[in-house]
Amino acid sequence: MTVDISGRPYFVYHVEGLKDQVGSFDTELVEEFFQAFVNQAQINLHINLYYGKNTHHIIESIFKGFGRAMDIASFKNPRIVGVPSTKGSL
Repeated sequence: MTVDISGRPYFVYHVEGLKDQVGSFDTELVEEFFQAFVNQAQINLHINLYYGKNTHHIIESIFKGFGRAMDIASFKNPRIVGVPSTKGSL
């Protein structure tokens, strides 16, 4: 999972093989949730599933990974002065 809090929304979701439902929960809502989050928060988010069989555990790991990635992405790095961007210099 990759997160960039950039002010420019972009979303990649490579998750295959989920069952249609977990109990009464429609698993298509996972992608819909993250697309809406990306658009509203103006972040760049890539979710890539490398392996897994159990739909419940896959969804759980996506949300846990997202929480950890957001935690890391939201910390200010004291070594960086100003805005950490290559925009305008490439």
